[in-house]
Amino acid sequence: MLKNKKIGLISLGCDKNRVDSERALALISDKAILTNDINEANVVVINTCAFLESARKEAIETVFEVDALRGNGNLEKIVLTGCLPQKFVNDMFDEFLEVDVFLGFLDYDLLFDALELSYQNKRVNFVGKNNKVTINNRILTTPCHYSYLKIADGCNNKCTYCLIPKIRGRYVSTPIEELISEVKSLGEMDEIILVAQDVTRYGEDLYGERKLVSLIKELSKLDTVHGIRLLYCYPDVFDDELIEEIASNDKVIKYVDIPLQHSENAVLKRMNRRGTRESYLNLIEKLKNKVNGIAIRTTFIAGFPGESEEDFFGLIDFIKTAKFSNVGFFAYSREEDTPAYKLPNQIDEEVKLERVERLYEVQREISASILKNYVGKTISVICDGIDYEKQSFYGRAYFQAPEVDGKVYFTYDGTISQGERYSVLIDRVDDYDLYGRVADEFTE
Repeated sequence: MLKNKKIGLISLGCDKNRVDSERALALISDKAILTNDINEANVVVINTCAFLESARKEAIETVFEVDALRGNGNLEKIVLTGCLPQKFVNDMFDEFLEVDVFLGFLDYDLLFDALELSYQNKRVNFVGKNNKVTINNRILTTPCHYSYLKIADGCNNKCTYCLIPKIRGRYVSTPIEELISEVKSLGEMDEIILVAQDVTRYGEDLYGERKLVSLIKELSKLDTVHGIRLLYCYPDVFDDELIEEIASNDKVIKYVDIPLQHSENAVLKRMNRRGTRESYLNLIEKLKNKVNGIAIRTTFIAGFPGESEEDFFGLIDFIKTAKFSNVGFFAYSREEDTPAYKLPNQIDEEVKLERVERLYEVQREISASILKNYVGKTISVICDGIDYEKQSFYGRAYFQAPEVDGKVYFTYDGTISQGERYSVLIDRVDDYDLYGRVADEFTE
């Protein structure tokens, strides 16, 4: 019944969600017809994020936008999956009638069973019916030369502002042998990007000790893997062994994402973050001393309950001292069912947004100052694609992760291939991006 149905998928949220969506796409392609044209889809699967109120709003608006297509004669079913139904299905099922099927983040295997029931004129709630995703294949949605590798799910860090443990549960690592098999199936990869809610704790639940370095070593043995990038390394367990591996392993890209969230000790304590301003600065200094040219990205939350003017200006001073390559800033989002929701001294939304803007102003100056050092120099850039508005190619240097950091825009009179590396002479920069031209093609 379903093999002739055309099914499309919309993926919202983070790169970890993207990996889930890629597995769902592989399942769909085996049992039905995949389409990337929403107007011809009979079924649309929407994979959602629910981490923040803004993400939940985006998911709900997406459902309404898709539901509006029912009159076109093709759309028959909407499937809602991922974090939003995982956490809120009991509140949504009876009211959110636009959705025909609800699945949790572990229930992708049950998609077609649920759809079969739905086509019998039943609304289906299969959230929590499965305890593990068994889909091994993926259809990549990234350019062909890089891919995300989700090494664990869930989180044991009980940050007071975060819903992830309530949605995704406890930290669960994927065995090393399964990850190696998955990477082998992806083929030649210039860059494998390791992601989890906290990659530094990889293996604690499976092996009784942290095994991130062991995983990196095993991945490095694969001839098909040319680079390994680390995202979401929590600072409190960023140890000397990991620093040494980053410094000494040529396949490890000299870039780390370390979500710090704040710098001031009183705020960190209320967030239930284990680090301190002093320990953070020590870690940053050690990384810069031990790893030549390392790029460090982080994120900060502005306007956490009780964040005083002194705390805020302390954060500004910290950012100026640390000089991060890239930073993301977020206004604190007050989420029910988190401890921080009940904290006193909640801060006005307007003040939070003003603080975020001020932080971006500070970081813009720092980023621009760092990038100016590349003017007149030639750097290695991997081509990610073409920007038709700018009439140039674009790519990334080692200090730029996909989607979250800046880009390198460049021109060339010859032929450019996506996924190939080029030597680009930088002639100008702005706050976050670099611009140049290919000096000569080079291969690493």
